[in-house]
Amino acid sequence: MTVVDLRSDTVTKPTPAMVAAMAAAEVGDDQYGEDPTVNRLQDRVAELLGKEMALWFPTGTMTNQVALRTLTHPGDDVVVCRESHVVWHEAGGGGANAGVQFTEIGSGGVFSGAEFAAAIKPQGHFLYPGTTLVQVEDTHNRAGGIVFPANEAIAICTTARDRGIATYLDGARLWNAAVAGERTPAAVAAPFDLVSVALSKGLGAPGGSLLAGRRHLLPTLQRFRRMSGGAMRQVGSFAAAGLYALDHHYRRLADDHANARLVADAVAGTHHGVIDPAVVRTNIVVWRLRDDGPDAATVVARAKVRGVLLNPFGPRTLRAVTHLDVTRDDCLRAGAILAAAIDAGPD
Repeated sequence: MTVVDLRSDTVTKPTPAMVAAMAAAEVGDDQYGEDPTVNRLQDRVAELLGKEMALWFPTGTMTNQVALRTLTHPGDDVVVCRESHVVWHEAGGGGANAGVQFTEIGSGGVFSGAEFAAAIKPQGHFLYPGTTLVQVEDTHNRAGGIVFPANEAIAICTTARDRGIATYLDGARLWNAAVAGERTPAAVAAPFDLVSVALSKGLGAPGGSLLAGRRHLLPTLQRFRRMSGGAMRQVGSFAAAGLYALDHHYRRLADDHANARLVADAVAGTHHGVIDPAVVRTNIVVWRLRDDGPDAATVVARAKVRGVLLNPFGPRTLRAVTHLDVTRDDCLRAGAILAAAIDAGPD
């Protein structure tokens, strides 16, 4: 039985051509800035994002944690959207590593410039933890791959700049946001002081994320990267995978988006699944199960028996993620299996 793995877009395996590029990579010691392939990748990503520099990291969680430490001080307040990755899925790192607290605002993966302005706490106040950073997640994972509205991102960053607050874009899936919004990556990144991107999600590389921003931030980013255990040596093979992915896997992200819509359409046709397919613009499908149907764990178990893997996101919430290792036919099959699992009723 062929398994259709929709648990995440991180489950992809390098293609044979990507493996060949990795094997042929020229390497050096990145601690000394001497890995030529890493340097090429950093320059390429900085150019794509319209920033002065970019720095390679092994993981996206590390980029988020280093961004917090670079742009805040312990005791500061960080404004984020509700259910952001940095709050929900990084094992409490924001508190443990950066010593910050989070103020969650908005809903459905977005918040407005007005909501942000209302949430700002004054810096230097004897009582409040001052707001020194605002973070946007684009696309937003738990909200179903929602693309953050460009006009609100500009409004938020303009307000932040006027108030002396730094801005950070958790753009692990920025590539998906750019393709879905028919914008360049640089246009998505433009309003923000610092931006992260991942190579191991939609682009299908086996690892690697980058932070991009103004050049004066580089020494601090490098220091906190080393302090976090992220300083590495001959990592040109990872960088080669990233370069290959940018050359060969970026444009095909639209295929993942179309395949996610097939899954959403199948769920929308059930009696017990609740989703509006029109909101599915990228590669993440999140839906709710009605109270009179099966719960999430039951649907996951039923689907697994028939060769479809996905993750529960709550007692009655599920998530499926498309990627380059699943085809249109795979997603049609997965949609049919999920629909049957949903409408089989509770056990």
